[in-house]
Amino acid sequence: MISHSEEGSLGLVLNRRLEMTVKEACEQVLETTCDIKDALHQGGPCEGPLMVLYTQTPSLTLEPEVIPGIQFTTDRERIETLLKAADLTAKFFVGYSGWGPGQLEAEIEVGSWIPAAASKEFIFDEKSDQWSRLMTASTLGQNIRPEQIPDDPSMN
Repeated sequence: MISHSEEGSLGLVLNRRLEMTVKEACEQVLETTCDIKDALHQGGPCEGPLMVLYTQTPSLTLEPEVIPGIQFTTDRERIETLLKAADLTAKFFVGYSGWGPGQLEAEIEVGSWIPAAASKEFIFDEKSDQWSRLMTASTLGQNIRPEQIPDDPSMN
């Protein structure tokens, strides 16, 4: 969740990698150089500008934090700077997930979403089982520590 207010909510899907890299997208769409070779992510079904979640560094501290140490931007000039920062920890997104006023709250109330706390480690995790591990931590993890759950429960 990037922002949530009475006017609505904006979020990003973290585990939907696209086949295209950020560098390939820059070469095809933007007219700027790019040093980022990581995968581009589909942030959700709504169209929008290129968006970036990135770790806070002393030279890149202009946007408000989403969570401590993590910033979000859609600002073209800031993104152009980030595209040239090869050592940056970041995720680049096309599209986003959006909800109108009260819509997300209603969806949570009927059980459509399971809220979970965000963490830097999880945001930038690129393992293919990211969703499964989060669900385990969010559900079973309430009673059992996730690291105690075997990969194959039948071996327990």
